[in-house]
Amino acid sequence: MNFTDAANTIHVNTGKPYDVIIQRGILSECGGIVKKILPKASRCVIVSDSNVAPLYADTVRKSLEAAGFRVSVNVFPAGEEYKRLVYVVRMYEAFTDAELSRSDFAVALGGGVTGDMCGFAAATYLRGIPFVQIPTTVLSQNDSSVGGKTGVDLECGKNLVGSFHQPCLVLADADTLATLPPRYVTDGFGEIIKHGCIRSAELFELIEHHGIDMKIMEELTARSIAIKAGVVERDEKESGERMLLNFGHTIGHAIEKCAHYTGIAHGEAVGIGMLVMARAGEAAGLTEKGTSARLEAVLKKCGMPVSCEFPPEEISDAAMLDKKRRGDLMNIVLLHSIGDAFVYQIPCGGLLDFIRRGMGV
Repeated sequence: MNFTDAANTIHVNTGKPYDVIIQRGILSECGGIVKKILPKASRCVIVSDSNVAPLYADTVRKSLEAAGFRVSVNVFPAGEEYKRLVYVVRMYEAFTDAELSRSDFAVALGGGVTGDMCGFAAATYLRGIPFVQIPTTVLSQNDSSVGGKTGVDLECGKNLVGSFHQPCLVLADADTLATLPPRYVTDGFGEIIKHGCIRSAELFELIEHHGIDMKIMEELTARSIAIKAGVVERDEKESGERMLLNFGHTIGHAIEKCAHYTGIAHGEAVGIGMLVMARAGEAAGLTEKGTSARLEAVLKKCGMPVSCEFPPEEISDAAMLDKKRRGDLMNIVLLHSIGDAFVYQIPCGGLLDFIRRGMGV
């Protein structure tokens, strides 16, 4: 993984390497950049949701058309509750209508849901076509657009159907964040805080000092993506170190499921999950004392919740379908201290007690 400050470009050296370019105004320049990456492509489909498409699809379409591409747009309803296979099938139909070949590509224009669904559709259409990530939210720019995890939810759990399929290019434009409702900004900071917790005390301290400060958003994004890119390079298919990126997610995904994917955002749920794990780690003597207090203070400073209404038993039951489960064992991520995370394996039967300690009940 190479990082060049001047160009704000991070090279992700996975099996199929690609660049993440962080630059204001890059949406209107995307066509020429994509043309250099995919010179044999002639057609593409922009996939976006009903919130993002009216804001940015026309800008992206015009830039791609100016570069010589034949462009179609597929729009699905906005919201985690629509992250379902039925809408992936509609993407396949849009790809077919556009006559995409294996040398053509899809564009994921939007947040994490759009990137996950479009990426999965691209991974499985014609057994795999390229796709470009153009993330437009704090969460997707700082986390989900990088790493190649794609997928959809099932009624019984989140992201249970999916594939590893790296994008061929990621273009992050901080100007798109200006149109986000405040809650979408705080939601995304959950993942930035996570990256600081697992691998960078310096990034955590930056948020600790500044809170949510959009003036340093490009710096935060570059630092956050550089951390994730390094982890993904060393463990692309999540057999070891990449599990650390799930810090807070076992509990967070369970909370989202308990809430039926409404009322609490992904980053908010992950923030609560991180705090539960930090408190449980301290109670077990595995995490440095004071870690959870620092984390709680940062979450509050960023306007994020630090508790939820669901009892430990309900959260534990929801977590049993988590992808980190291995038979009768569960891999959870804990902190030695801020910036130093590790994978800890517990019996599935011990998860409830762990959650209780983390929730103080």
